[in-house]
Amino acid sequence: MLFGIRAVAEALQSGREIDRLLVRKDLQGDSVRELFGLLKARGIRCQRVPAEGLNRITRKNHQGVIAYVSAVTYHRLEDVVPAVFEQGKDPFLVLLDGITDVRNFGAIARTCECAGVDALVIPSKESVTVNADAMKTSAGALNLLPVCKEHSIRGAIRFLRDSGVKVVAADEKAVRNYTEMTCNLPVAIVMGAEDRGVAAENLRLCDEAVKIPHYGTIASLNVSVAAAILTYEVVRQRKLNGSTAEDATASPFGANG
Repeated sequence: MLFGIRAVAEALQSGREIDRLLVRKDLQGDSVRELFGLLKARGIRCQRVPAEGLNRITRKNHQGVIAYVSAVTYHRLEDVVPAVFEQGKDPFLVLLDGITDVRNFGAIARTCECAGVDALVIPSKESVTVNADAMKTSAGALNLLPVCKEHSIRGAIRFLRDSGVKVVAADEKAVRNYTEMTCNLPVAIVMGAEDRGVAAENLRLCDEAVKIPHYGTIASLNVSVAAAILTYEVVRQRKLNGSTAEDATASPFGANG
């Protein structure tokens, strides 16, 4: 965390990634207006909270401003996809729609890194962020796997489809089983939140929806487990086709700062 108006303003000016910003409700003044100008330029939203809310977070002199700084440097999807194509590879991405549990996020990241996924995509709002718990659960994978923080999953799906990437959503109401999807081509898997799944407006944009069959009495799998099953189905199919992650060269993006 960063505390104080000047410290947060300097972080924004230097380009540091801010995941969340809390500002005291009644905070005013020239320095605050300057801070809001920087936030607008970077497209970062802030949350107005009462002073007691900030005081519960820290006893330090926060001056009415607390920022949570990202543990990694986020990448741009529009940079990642062309770079993967330029390597002669078929892009393989995983999109997380509405997932907020950091432990599930960390577990998914760990699976994705092991499976050779090219990038993990999350939305900028109503989503998990890369914090210490996520880093720990990922067993270091979030230091290696590029993470793209996009304005919306909807926009990410549209960009991927326009780029020639097939987008497949996990949906328990789908007709086809996950083993019936075709993965020997550029592909992106969309995983939704456990309570509502992939949002309806995003589901409609996807090229295909698949389900994991259930034979027990529990309604659904944990999302990190479901993501692992679908991710490794892509690996399985690509291996049969003679194109696997183990044949690929290292990511041109390297470690996440």
